Amino acid sequence: MRAIVWLILLAVLAVVAATALGQNDGIVSIYWLGWRADVSFNLFLLTLVLAFLAIHTLIRGLGGLLTLPDKARRWRLSQRDRLAQAALRDALALYMAGRYTRAHKACQRAVAIQADTPELKLDAEFTALAHLLSAGSLHRLQDRARRDEHLQRAVELGRLAKGARAAEEGARLLAAECALEDRDAARALRDLAELPPGVGRRTQALRMKLQASRLARQPLEALRTARLLAKHQGFTAVAAEGLLRTLALETLDQARDADQLRQLWLELDAQDRKDPLVAARAAERMAQLGAAAEARQWLAPFWDKLGSLHAEGQDAMARALLQARAGLESDWLPRLDAAATLALRNPALALSVGLALMERQLWGKARTLLLSAANDNDLAGPLRRQAWAALGRLAEQNQQPDEAMRCFRQAALAEDTR
Repeated sequence: MRAIVWLILLAVLAVVAATALGQNDGIVSIYWLGWRADVSFNLFLLTLVLAFLAIHTLIRGLGGLLTLPDKARRWRLSQRDRLAQAALRDALALYMAGRYTRAHKACQRAVAIQADTPELKLDAEFTALAHLLSAGSLHRLQDRARRDEHLQRAVELGRLAKGARAAEEGARLLAAECALEDRDAARALRDLAELPPGVGRRTQALRMKLQASRLARQPLEALRTARLLAKHQGFTAVAAEGLLRTLALETLDQARDADQLRQLWLELDAQDRKDPLVAARAAERMAQLGAAAEARQWLAPFWDKLGSLHAEGQDAMARALLQARAGLESDWLPRLDAAATLALRNPALALSVGLALMERQLWGKARTLLLSAANDNDLAGPLRRQAWAALGRLAEQNQQPDEAMRCFRQAALAEDTR
């Protein structure tokens, strides 16, 4: 196709030349030092064109000859750059294939090629990536000393990179990941704290911060991080709910006195405080720390809507009230009466309500619920023993020694059926 176009152009040029120059009778006279030369105008034009082409070709040839050393230098630079890039690609392939020693050597080869070429030293990002890959390989080889050297070098070079500092951010994230695998939570948190705010909110950084906080036994900080991850859809809804609840429970278990528990309770998110399992654990801990009345204040909103809670929530409320029943106020009686119907289908709830009614000296109602709990084999052995023991105390108060002896015997024989 190209040949046909050139033929057409030559034909057009020939036609134009024949038309323009065919009838041209002009003469050009050239005078030089007393000499005169007459040539046709057509020959003069042809000579002029040929002279122009010759001069142009000569200039281009001289230019190419003069720039030949520079072209040779650039060609050599390009070859070395290709060798360095090829070495880095080989290192990445070997790293992904699990050949960590060879990957490290390939990275060192790439760095050496760049170091021997002054023009390539300006590419700090390339060198940082090579050090990063080398650090990852050494981490897999458990060579922590050299790994840390390469990570530090990658961070320093990442700061020199123009534009976005992706290499520096990657180096800090890798350093935090290595610290986590070394079980060094303090170092991991320190590396993550040095990240820019925008990078620190990325999903990967939040995941590592969550792991480091849990490793450092900082459940409250881990809870806040997990909630951020949940907002960023870092977990499924079910996994997020379970994790947030677990972290909230771990946070409450850290309290060593009532004042600390109150502070932790207030620092929890409002959604955590609305979780019946979390509220139940908080009330249990508060009762264990000697503040049963305050524990019941935390339980009251949930007991007011006990029927709407799931079975696990009802069991948690029952366990919490067992711990916090001492000194039960009279305003709890309506709640206990409302829960009596539910208690007939839930042995743990029956035991809790029965013991709470005993606390208010309502012996008749308490005995009915305690009998229901004691005779339910689905109830755990320790709780059944507690129910039989309470029935024995009721029988003693009613001066029924035989019945009391039977109840205490049943309490001693109760086994854990779960």
